Amino acid sequence: MFKIRKKKRGRSYYLFPMAWVAVLTGVIFIGVYNSPLGNEPDQQIKADEPSQAEQKDKKETGYEDEGKKRITENGTEYKLEEKIDNWLETMTLEEKTAQLFVVTPETIGGEEAVDQAGETLLQGLREYPVGGLVYFSQNLISPEQTRGMLNKTRAYGKRAAGLPLFLCVDEEGGTVARIGNNPEFSVDKVEDMEQIGGKQDRKAAYEAGKTIGNYLSDLGFNLDFAPVADVFTNPDNQVVKKRSFGSDPQLVSDMAYQVEKGLSDCGILGVYKHFPGHGATSGDTHEGYAYTEKELEEMLHTDLLPFFQASEQKVPLIMAGHIGAPKVTGNDMPSSLSYTMITEVLREKLGYDGIVITDALNMGAIQEQYDSAQACVMAVKAGADMLLMPADFEAGYKGILEAVETGTITEDRLDESVRRILRIKLNLTED
Repeated sequence: MFKIRKKKRGRSYYLFPMAWVAVLTGVIFIGVYNSPLGNEPDQQIKADEPSQAEQKDKKETGYEDEGKKRITENGTEYKLEEKIDNWLETMTLEEKTAQLFVVTPETIGGEEAVDQAGETLLQGLREYPVGGLVYFSQNLISPEQTRGMLNKTRAYGKRAAGLPLFLCVDEEGGTVARIGNNPEFSVDKVEDMEQIGGKQDRKAAYEAGKTIGNYLSDLGFNLDFAPVADVFTNPDNQVVKKRSFGSDPQLVSDMAYQVEKGLSDCGILGVYKHFPGHGATSGDTHEGYAYTEKELEEMLHTDLLPFFQASEQKVPLIMAGHIGAPKVTGNDMPSSLSYTMITEVLREKLGYDGIVITDALNMGAIQEQYDSAQACVMAVKAGADMLLMPADFEAGYKGILEAVETGTITEDRLDESVRRILRIKLNLTED
């Protein structure tokens, strides 16, 4: 919600009550008129304000007031931002660069299908202390195997980098559920978001997030590439049809927030996807180019509303999709690589300061146009903080290093992303 900060009242406000009312009225009008969502009251955000208990919970998990939070380590108290400064001072350029990447365990584990955490994986993490690993069906055989693999991987990550790893999975519920659709895992199944959205039951959305969060947390994951925050406005779009909560932007926003809250309450980081919205496109970015024909003003009232509210609600991560928005950017650049979309729209206009992670960079929309080094450098220059699954990880990693060394990417820009990553990682609870 848009809020107006009250100034301290001086004597003049008591002497001139009518003037004070006029000033307040003018300020409120200006605040609404200048909001990113336009000047029509019925177009403003209508999300439920978090309760005091919810606000307290967010502060305790580090999603709010990070700079004020104090962390005790070896008997010494630090403000979180001070600890981030200390970490950055000790990190090499190579370590900072590696933290930007989320890759499959096979990428650094050197095996066709990793279902155990062995010495090869440990050596890979020592050479490339990446920010996270993402797991797919071939990695997930049974609850016991998955739990053991992730617990060992978590320990390896801490030994290699001194930081927690993001242990990630695509678990949206319904048709996209690596765990829920595996008969070896006896977990409660969650239906497609299309069905949950059709009920318009926000409690059901929260319970879906909590159900998924419970079993992911039990297995050892700490990050889920969910919820889908795409507003389904193109009936021909089959990519997100069952995965979207529907065509009402406010309903999608409310439901996505409830799923994210359910995940968060179980200790799982949620990731809103796919900015700026995949629901209006006709193409599939897995295969090739997909784009929206909407102009920015229209997008602010539809596709972008859930991401604006995500910013207001301090959602920890947003995924930038490979969706083109030519009427906003003036070109065919995928949003995941676009400075206009990530920095000017998501960061500046919508006010988001959490982690921006790209969608998988091995998808057709990227591979058909760019090599891995180009794509990774362009994404970081655009404002992305983390790079998901480049087709050639080593080429992407070396591309970032070379870009920093040549000044194409400044080290300050690199530090900006690493700070966002550390801000979350240094608050993760490790058993």
